[in-house]
Amino acid sequence: MYQLFFSLIFKRMDPEKAHHLAFRWIRLAARTPVLRTFVAAALAPRHKELRTEALGRRMHGPFGLAAGFDKNAVAIDGMTMLGFDHVEIGTVTAQPQPGNPKKRLFRLVPDRALINRMGFNNDGSASVAARLAARNPVFSTTVGVNIGKTKIVPEDEAVGDYVTSTERLATHADYLVVNVSSPNTPGLRNLQATDHLRPLLTAVREAADRTVTDRRVPLLVKIAPDLADADIDAVADLAVELGLDGIIATNTTIARDGLGLTSDPDLVKETGGLSGAPVKARSLEVLRRLYARVGDRITLIGVGGIENAEDAWQRILAGATLVQGYSAFIYEGPFWCRAVHKGLAARLRNSPYTTLAEAVGASVREEKTAA
Repeated sequence: MYQLFFSLIFKRMDPEKAHHLAFRWIRLAARTPVLRTFVAAALAPRHKELRTEALGRRMHGPFGLAAGFDKNAVAIDGMTMLGFDHVEIGTVTAQPQPGNPKKRLFRLVPDRALINRMGFNNDGSASVAARLAARNPVFSTTVGVNIGKTKIVPEDEAVGDYVTSTERLATHADYLVVNVSSPNTPGLRNLQATDHLRPLLTAVREAADRTVTDRRVPLLVKIAPDLADADIDAVADLAVELGLDGIIATNTTIARDGLGLTSDPDLVKETGGLSGAPVKARSLEVLRRLYARVGDRITLIGVGGIENAEDAWQRILAGATLVQGYSAFIYEGPFWCRAVHKGLAARLRNSPYTTLAEAVGASVREEKTAA
């Protein structure tokens, strides 16, 4: 049914307008008591075997919504209603900003992919913090807060910019993510270099600790799939050195060559970050490399090209305690989470592992043993 609706309606609409329309429907459903109960019962059935503990939180399962869909924390209940086990909001910047000029979001339908150059359009960390503080949740869930650099802030002032957002948002975050990997803010990816990343992560950690004194707010960093292997190793080592809680692998890619893209070449050459199925292989490769480097010392979150339960299962076997999706939601529709959860539960039952925690990193460990 959704595939027909997508072909007849959404596919013919501007992608950003379609996103806002779907967003309004989700928020409306979540505000309607009887309707939201019915929708949650249909789309978010729970599987006890998928219960997951990560980042100091107990979750119904490992499958969450990646940052970028709910930039301003306006639909957390709606996305939980649809079955996401955690919701990562943002990316949020210290100052409000409109993002890049439109048109800035493109569908590559034959490739089941998206290109975006949104540019961190958001209401700013003060407004988002106020919205989170006023939130009266209908559904209990884990909320991650993804923070980035304000575009107009020079690179040498980036640390202070991130600290401002941290001081405003840490209180309301179940975990914090430092985003240094979007390709749509000039100079941002330079911060992935460890000589820049070390002082940034140290400052954010200190800001979170002095802002929230009654608990430790887990801190993660989100990296790009375009990093060289040596740089991935360096980030992994730095994360362990600094006592970081986790790494999210990966963000979108600026690569186009070698991905087998079949969409209109005029679309393919649009600038911005490519997400969806074409980044699947590289994101999985980065995740496996990270797990081989850090093992169980920190939490890894796998994201990038996850379309179905098999993709999510492979990320777990490669070392991800949590997995996230976004782009495939556009193509799969509201029953996506239900299908992923059902498929994951079936794979776990048919595996040699008793729990998901036992499966985390199993394929990497087996590969090491065989070598």
